[in-house]
Amino acid sequence: MTNANRKISLGLQGGGAYAAFGWGVLDRLLEDGRFDITAISATSGGAINASVLADGYARGGGREGARQALRRFWQALSGTHMFSPLRRTPMDYLAGAGSMQASPAYHLLQMMSGMLAPGAAPVAANPLQALLSALIDFERVRNCEEIRLYVPATNIRTGRAKIFVRDELDARRVAASACLPQVFAAVEVDGEAYWDGSFVGNPALSPLADDGGSADILIVQNNPIARNQLPQNVADISNRVTEVAFNVSFIREVSAIQHLGALVDEEHGEQVHAAPMRLHLISGNGTLSNLDISSKFNVEWPFILQMHEAGREAASLWLDEHAEQVGVRSTLEAHALYYPELHTGAGARGTA
Repeated sequence: MTNANRKISLGLQGGGAYAAFGWGVLDRLLEDGRFDITAISATSGGAINASVLADGYARGGGREGARQALRRFWQALSGTHMFSPLRRTPMDYLAGAGSMQASPAYHLLQMMSGMLAPGAAPVAANPLQALLSALIDFERVRNCEEIRLYVPATNIRTGRAKIFVRDELDARRVAASACLPQVFAAVEVDGEAYWDGSFVGNPALSPLADDGGSADILIVQNNPIARNQLPQNVADISNRVTEVAFNVSFIREVSAIQHLGALVDEEHGEQVHAAPMRLHLISGNGTLSNLDISSKFNVEWPFILQMHEAGREAASLWLDEHAEQVGVRSTLEAHALYYPELHTGAGARGTA
């Protein structure tokens, strides 16, 4: 990092396989090199991206090391689909849009989550935690002093956020932030049970408002607000309900910063004064809303690369249009969150 670069904080959303869009954005920002990332608040799949980035950065490779680590992780994650029952069928390939609608495992997973207690589910052991332990060196993550990390999870008992910071991150805590209750049993940390952090912050902006590293926050949106198709079955309905719920906290925090100049710290129940924060947005809403909602479970390498390329293109567009405004003014327009087709800026358009 250099003193000549402008400082920026990142807010990274979750979204299953759509987090590969976030990988593409990070890849392009790191390649560009004009910004020093001082802090990242990241949820679910975004928390995984943030942890991998910090691991690669601390390994000694800086930005390039972070880019290489992200690619290695996503390649390894994609390789697991060969051993997973969640695989696409020939009918899915014909349908396009990343669909997994014809996959029996996609529908069976939803049916079982409605019939069995979480602890009895076949995936109760949470294979994600084991995968994170194998692919990420969390000791390096904890020692990455250049970038502060904030990872929220939802405390099931209290319904409030728990923000895990970089110094305590491990595979269990990141898995807690990515624990979809329909898929995994709750993750226990220090005697408390947690679900996906996206219920309380997707991403949580209050830690960045209180961080002091940068007044500019760039949000990477890869959890679609809009969908062009209505859900057609129980699995789709459940996934869309979760998607809408995850966006509530995001919209609430952005609105609070823009209209009130303050927001509520979900973990401590205290008001955090956000002014004069400047918000920026790189959104995949326009692209991701055209995909089948079941595609969130699609980790095949061609689809992951498609998401990665969409993220890179969206980031390039934002860099061309808004990079010079960092440190000067906000570039996120409120209506862009809902109506990207009416907005001509890179902050909401997204690319295919």
